[in-house]
Amino acid sequence: MDLQQMRYVLAVAETASFTRAAERCHIVQSALSHQVARLEKELGARLFDRTSRRVRLTAAGEAFLPAARQALDAAERARAEVAAATGEIRGTLTVGSIPTVAAVDLPAVLRDYRLRYPEVRISLRAGSSERLVEQVRDGGVDVAFLGAPPGFRPQGVRDRELAHGQHVAVVAPEHPLAAKDEVDLRLLADEVFVDFAGGSAARAQSDQAFTAAGLRREVAFEVSGVELMVRMVRHGLGIALLPAAFTAELHGLRCVPITNGPVRVEHLVWSRFTPSPAASAFLSLLDDGSHIRPEAHP
Repeated sequence: MDLQQMRYVLAVAETASFTRAAERCHIVQSALSHQVARLEKELGARLFDRTSRRVRLTAAGEAFLPAARQALDAAERARAEVAAATGEIRGTLTVGSIPTVAAVDLPAVLRDYRLRYPEVRISLRAGSSERLVEQVRDGGVDVAFLGAPPGFRPQGVRDRELAHGQHVAVVAPEHPLAAKDEVDLRLLADEVFVDFAGGSAARAQSDQAFTAAGLRREVAFEVSGVELMVRMVRHGLGIALLPAAFTAELHGLRCVPITNGPVRVEHLVWSRFTPSPAASAFLSLLDDGSHIRPEAHP
């Protein structure tokens, strides 16, 4: 078997279509189908069940996929290492980030990185802190930006604290709290909240602050994304607690400082194994501190 055949199998698996896979790989469908069939013959097993309506992996195909990905990743890493030895940074860089990252201006960082290393293919994945740690640990993401309560230590990865920041209460302009210059956490306990899912690091930052103060609160609306959270606050369905550095980008809402409010620590994490040349270059770009927002230093 060869690497190109593995690429074709991955493309079919990811698109669930021989037609779309051929388009992605810039090859005619008949040639792609022929190569997949040759690989199946060599392996002695069918990798896909094909019908007129759908294509799906067989049990053998499911077993083949992880090893194929590893082989392709290893080949890509080998090419990148050779290029790095000659002074050229190339390959791929996958960056993960929570939606509310505030310690860095992420678009600006990615822009500067692309200008310095145009041969690197960059991708960005959004997710929860917990999921991003798993993806870095498993090798699917090279580096990631997290947000978590104080004392959080991501396991199985290397990490660096980027910032410590206070949360603020985010309320609609017509909310009674909008007129206040500051609010005590105890006054917020009677409010209805919009927050992230229970058990997540994003939710724990607020939960721990209320628990430490001996307070209970009602989270009536759980959401998976900050966009929906902000829209619900705008409609007066509840209030939210978000990092002050992030809320600077919100418009049409009132952000009120909180006495003894929640604290968030932002982390940068990467693999505990030797980073790829592309990932090492990204980490070096952040090392000089110029991309860390001045107000966000820990």
